[in-house]
Amino acid sequence: MSGRKPLIAGNWKMHKTIKETLDLINGIKAGLQGNEAADVLVAPPFTALSAAAGAIQGSTILLAGQNLHQEPSGAYTGEVSGQMIHDTGATHVIIGHSERRQYFGETDDLVNLKVKAALAAGLIPIFCLGETLGEREAGGTFEVLGRQLEGGLKGFSAEEAAKIIVAYEPVWAIGTGKTATNDQAQEVHYFLRGLLGKIFEKRLASETRILYGGSVKPDNAADLLACPDVDGALVGGASLKVDSFIGIIHFDR
Repeated sequence: MSGRKPLIAGNWKMHKTIKETLDLINGIKAGLQGNEAADVLVAPPFTALSAAAGAIQGSTILLAGQNLHQEPSGAYTGEVSGQMIHDTGATHVIIGHSERRQYFGETDDLVNLKVKAALAAGLIPIFCLGETLGEREAGGTFEVLGRQLEGGLKGFSAEEAAKIIVAYEPVWAIGTGKTATNDQAQEVHYFLRGLLGKIFEKRLASETRILYGGSVKPDNAADLLACPDVDGALVGGASLKVDSFIGIIHFDR
């Protein structure tokens, strides 16, 4: 056993009103009874973070924002800072998600600044990276992932890097119904862990949680999480319904 407790994180994206958020969290709380296998996290939209923080009180559920601005404050209409997210009661924040990179043009340099901003605000970054189908088919998976990992963590000390959670999300498997095979997932996670060891130190790499995100569902979660270097899941669509999310959380049953 690796000693790394799995983390099942639900990224709700642009879904759920405040009422729907409370209903979903209450359902998750009820379904968590007997769960000891994994830590559980939800990432509602910004508008529901404060309400979600109140709803998870007394439970073991963790709370994350879905993005942040790299500056602590300023004339950035419509943006949200790390301190604002922290102030809601959230403890984590997702950074560099493939949709942010694809639709909003986020670069490795910008992701790097956002990870730094998260740490400065006292938040734990869930640092995402992944390759497109074209990049995989061209044989560029490891080149792309290496660039993203090194770029996103450029200038960090080992102490800072130790606070970060990494999430591998193959872009070709997000919202497509496709999922990386167990061998594909393990191969990439093993590569990322090895690269973390080269950049920082082997002990840090062995302790870092690396999540898999790409069409994770109750019927494939157990096999994916059985891979020695897969330490949990970043779940999209399946986290929006109680039954499917709980089914992933209870992957060990």
